[in-house]
Amino acid sequence: MHERLCAVYGCPIPYFADLDPLSELISSLLSHRTKNRDSARAFRELRARFADWPAVRDAPTDEVESAIRACTWPEQKAPRIQEVLRRIGERRGGDLSLDFLGELPVPEARAWLEALPGVGPKTSAAVLIFSRLRRAALPVDSHHHRVAARLGLIPANVAVGPAHALLEAQLPPDWDAQQVYDNHEALMLHGQRCCFHFDPACGRCPVLDLCPTGQARAAVGAGTPHAEGEAPRDREGIGPAPNLAGIKERHD
Repeated sequence: MHERLCAVYGCPIPYFADLDPLSELISSLLSHRTKNRDSARAFRELRARFADWPAVRDAPTDEVESAIRACTWPEQKAPRIQEVLRRIGERRGGDLSLDFLGELPVPEARAWLEALPGVGPKTSAAVLIFSRLRRAALPVDSHHHRVAARLGLIPANVAVGPAHALLEAQLPPDWDAQQVYDNHEALMLHGQRCCFHFDPACGRCPVLDLCPTGQARAAVGAGTPHAEGEAPRDREGIGPAPNLAGIKERHD
């Protein structure tokens, strides 16, 4: 499945960012339930208004909230970001940097991050693999999760959080960060461009013969191609609905 999807989506896939790990953490926290363009705008405004991350930590919360108003729930994310920055400083003797995570084994680095408020498995993996640390950690977004469930890689009733461990355990142990990144990106792109939440284009799917969901749909004549456009990239979306006749996915 990985090889076929990589052939379609052009692996190795270039990284979309090159942030230091602390900046990637803040960016990921802003992206929760938020469209990419809006979280990116909030991140740019935060960096423009404040000199550095200590300044964000120490600023009046309403000023941070104003800076990130482009994202969803800025009134919740502003105090959460400040609390995360305070916690990092406390645990690191005042040092506001996560570069040290590059020296830890990936499981230890993820556990360190997930001890912070609001940081779950997707965010910890995103910090390690999307940042310039380039560690082999697998994030699972809503598109990735939906495709994996339909392909039978995970049970349909497994939520996004627990799916991280199940899917990461299936990867070859000798894969480097680029290969793990390609796996995430290829499944995510497939979810955006073919395996849509509603009315997936099974008729043009490159892994149709390996997909129990697609095979079941084809058996009842539902797997015909259509011209639905590419969905917006979702870095922290909702989980899939196993019922394919269900509701159109919310891209948040």
